[in-house]
Amino acid sequence: MSIINPHGKEIFSVTTDFCGKPLTLEVNRVGFRSTASVLVTYGDTVVLGTAQVGSRPIQLDYFPLSIDYEEKFYAAGKISGSRFIKREGRPSDEAILIGRLIDRPIRPLFPKGYRQEVQVVASVLSMDPNFRPDSVGMIAASAALMLTGTPFDGPVAGIRVGRVNGEFKAFLTPEERAASDLDIVVAGIETGVTMVEAGANEVSEEVIGEALEWAFKAYQPAIALQRELAEKVQPAAQEYELVLPNEAVQAEVDGWIADKLGEKLRAPYPERNEMVNELRWAFHAEFREKMGEEEYEKLYDEYDEAFTMALHKDVRRGIIEEQLRPDGRKLDEVRVLSSEVGVLPRTHGSSIFTRGVTQGMNIVTLAPLSYAQLVDTMEVNDGERRYMHHYNAPGYTVGEVRRLGSPGRREIGHGYLAERALIPVLPTEEEFPYAIRSVTEIMSQNGSTSMAATCSSCLALMDAGVPLKRPVSGIAMGLMMDGDTPYILSDIADAEDFAGDMDFKVTGTEQGITAIQMDMKLHGLPVAILKQAISGAKSGRAHILQHMLTTLAAPRTGLSPYAPRIEKIKINPEKIGAVIGKGGEVINKITSETGAEIDIKDDGLITVASPDGESIEKAIAWIRSLTEEPEVGRIYEGKVVSIKDFGAFVNILPGTDGMVHISQLSNERVANVTDVLKEGQIVKVKLTGIDERGRLSLSIKEAQ
Repeated sequence: MSIINPHGKEIFSVTTDFCGKPLTLEVNRVGFRSTASVLVTYGDTVVLGTAQVGSRPIQLDYFPLSIDYEEKFYAAGKISGSRFIKREGRPSDEAILIGRLIDRPIRPLFPKGYRQEVQVVASVLSMDPNFRPDSVGMIAASAALMLTGTPFDGPVAGIRVGRVNGEFKAFLTPEERAASDLDIVVAGIETGVTMVEAGANEVSEEVIGEALEWAFKAYQPAIALQRELAEKVQPAAQEYELVLPNEAVQAEVDGWIADKLGEKLRAPYPERNEMVNELRWAFHAEFREKMGEEEYEKLYDEYDEAFTMALHKDVRRGIIEEQLRPDGRKLDEVRVLSSEVGVLPRTHGSSIFTRGVTQGMNIVTLAPLSYAQLVDTMEVNDGERRYMHHYNAPGYTVGEVRRLGSPGRREIGHGYLAERALIPVLPTEEEFPYAIRSVTEIMSQNGSTSMAATCSSCLALMDAGVPLKRPVSGIAMGLMMDGDTPYILSDIADAEDFAGDMDFKVTGTEQGITAIQMDMKLHGLPVAILKQAISGAKSGRAHILQHMLTTLAAPRTGLSPYAPRIEKIKINPEKIGAVIGKGGEVINKITSETGAEIDIKDDGLITVASPDGESIEKAIAWIRSLTEEPEVGRIYEGKVVSIKDFGAFVNILPGTDGMVHISQLSNERVANVTDVLKEGQIVKVKLTGIDERGRLSLSIKEAQ
């Protein structure tokens, strides 16, 4: 029996098996006024995908597509942990990153010149805590777009894959994610992959390739299910016009610029950028004079775009026909490298890394673990970020006048990629009990700034004395397809990125890959070509790493004199209460009287921080006195607290008493305990044993 919604439309769904669980797409239950909406259910996770399409083209020189991922705390049965803000507001960095993850495989699947305004929102309404909902959100966004009638060349599906005990698996539990040496998201269409993002614990290129193949096969049922839904709904095709350069205009521009391209426009950056700008100004000046000011202004954008298209075609022609790049480099050649460390006198660590015109300055700040960032998202186990990487790139870095503001999606994404690249090589909290903030200030951009951020942050961390397991380098690679023939470029610059078919960033150590980000402008590529591209990045990474090691071969053995001094002590977790005291009374007293900052972890790790070493020593001695465990064979100085006929009880640690039997008072015979001891007397005793009930046996004569 069919179910009809209040507006007379049938509510129906399609279902398939997806990685061992049913995946269901349902329409017409909610979202009546949106262009299209799909309710996606997978386990206890429910995501609403909505797509809204504007009624008329927008007069912009780009495709106005926005894709957002909405976290709803109620989906996980949570209220925000923020003390002051309880409703969802500005999206968290995590939500922004997932929004980018959904956007990147979808955006290239619209035709060039499409200008309708499109908004896609994936809202998590219910979340199964056993797996992350991001890939379900991607399916929801794609399924909604498939029902809009827009020229979307989908459907798209994606899957997050890990590797536990050498076996690939999707939809990992939090425990499995912690044990996995790989966290990779692969998305694409039926015929190829359109996006890859990964973090890895120094895995090989071969493992990444195997993961791509596994994921590509695994997400196919979600592709087929979306097609089945679209067949049932039969959305009406939307009428639209593509905004493309007029063919006659393009031919006219191509003719004007033909003898000015090729070898005449090859030069190192930034000279080439200046040559292109001068050529563009001369082009517009000549055509404005020929056509007249008023007429040319109407066609200015069209001619300018045709000029840019001619430049892109020339870049591609040089690479495919001559294997030469716009700045004269060979396909596998890296730009000139330069780096230095310790460039800022008062910071805890600093560096400058320069590759061609692209330059990043990184500054590292160390602080007690209590300065780690608390993460407040809808996911149940939020935790905290002890290592934070932030990326800034103001307008002047590309020669533009631009208002300063909060970081955008690009800045957050680039910062996260560089952060992810270094996480696998960071020391543990026990090895290095510091919170670490790394900030990359981009000084100049000409392609590959996220990799400059990776390299500069690695150098600054080593300059700060952070004992990294191994140094990390990164490289941005490009790809251009000529039919079925791929041309792979090392260390791409802006011109090659704009004219190319794919850009991908790979970071890692000499032992393996730590992070990948891969985006395509083509409608999917075969896994075999992606594997070839990833392998091609290995030599470039090694070249850059070798340069970095000539600047600083290993982490410094000491910290900056301006960095806080932190010592650690591990106690029995059951004794944490003794350090904190009732209502924090004890820890507040230690802090106020010693001047040290104290941070306590649930596992019993205590860190004590202060610029003054004496303050740290006093605080640690105090904590030890409260938490020390009795040690057999050790000599203690204790106070006699009670005298009995058979011996005396001596307090050796706070709350810990032991008994000295009368026979252990002296090497000579003692008739009465009171002959040698009195209450309140301070004596040296040796702990000779602890019985099964935890009772301590002490000896005065063995302590002498």
